[in-house]
Amino acid sequence: MKALIIEDEPRARQHMIKILADHFPQVEVVGALGSVAESVQWISSQPAPDVIFMDVELSDGTSFDIFTQLDIPSPIVMTTAYDQYAVQAFEVNAVDYLLKPIGLQELQRAISRVASGQAVKPSNEAVRNLIDQVRKEKFLIRMNNRIVPVRTADIAYFYSEAKNSFIVTTSGASYVMDESLDSIAGALDPSAFFRISRSCIISEGVIDSVSRLIGGRLQVTIRRGLPELTDFTVSRARVDDFLSWLER
Repeated sequence: MKALIIEDEPRARQHMIKILADHFPQVEVVGALGSVAESVQWISSQPAPDVIFMDVELSDGTSFDIFTQLDIPSPIVMTTAYDQYAVQAFEVNAVDYLLKPIGLQELQRAISRVASGQAVKPSNEAVRNLIDQVRKEKFLIRMNNRIVPVRTADIAYFYSEAKNSFIVTTSGASYVMDESLDSIAGALDPSAFFRISRSCIISEGVIDSVSRLIGGRLQVTIRRGLPELTDFTVSRARVDDFLSWLER
């Protein structure tokens, strides 16, 4: 059985390689990658492995971004730190999973499912369902050795600055994110969030008022008490869409 590992954390990647080598001699690791870009290039140019162990959060996005760029030809075993609610979404969509930290018994279960044909290749529709059910519920923020879940319902806005992305909550907390605003925007409910500029995505729930500026732009004022860590100006090209979004 040939296996591809997609995992951005070096220690977790080495742990998976070692546990497979020590306990599953029938499994040959044919590649170990850490990013969306590497994964797309490898899968596009190499023979399909028998199974792909795929982390959710990668160094340049999420594993869901891989599915938007190509059709995955192999059964997928997701490795994730998501809670039980999200795990149920994986199960419903016929995608196997391993909760981190990965244990020997759980890995044996997953490999047995692959060998018996129970771990089927997920369809693009299944991946879209995963995005709808998992990514919109919460974002996972990595802080050293900790993972902090932030509910989407508690987010005031996202912004980018100096090539970094940030998330600001309605309680005033601010976190650095690994993802770009482009990736974040694709995971949000468009009825609840609007990208007012290249550097800011705002929640409808925190908008207090909107005023017109010279030149056709709009200025958004957010609710009193929330930290104003970025510029809330609606770019001229987005004004009409923004007003339609507010009026819907």
